[in-house]
Amino acid sequence: MDEIDRSILKALNENSRMTISDISKKVKLSIPAVTERIRKMDESGTIEGYTVKINRAKAGYKLLAFVLVVIDRTEQIPAFRAFIAGCGEVLECHHLAGEYDYLLKVLVEDTGELEKFLSHTLKSVPGVIRSNTMISLSSLKEKWNR
Repeated sequence: MDEIDRSILKALNENSRMTISDISKKVKLSIPAVTERIRKMDESGTIEGYTVKINRAKAGYKLLAFVLVVIDRTEQIPAFRAFIAGCGEVLECHHLAGEYDYLLKVLVEDTGELEKFLSHTLKSVPGVIRSNTMISLSSLKEKWNR
């Protein structure tokens, strides 16, 4: 990956609906050259997908929380991971080194939904023995763009 590829990725990250023509003007390459570079990044897995950023509050999801989770035994990790993969409230799941095993980024409508998620959903997963929840008051930055 070179600087031109990085510039193409930056343009797509800023606006995934940007036309190839607009990208080609921005990076000063021909349309076929940009098309080929994007195709190669798609095929190699560098580009994992195209998405749209949704305004959480306007969509009715006003509460963002981070939940640290401890799993009792290593044998229970596959079942926990399978559960998390299918859990719509969990936006992200990160395996950690340290006191906690996982960090979940959870998006719900309100505190009632968070309580339901914590008390009935997460705590019912075999192996989850402890969690610590932090509620986000605001998000200053949530975008990765290099």
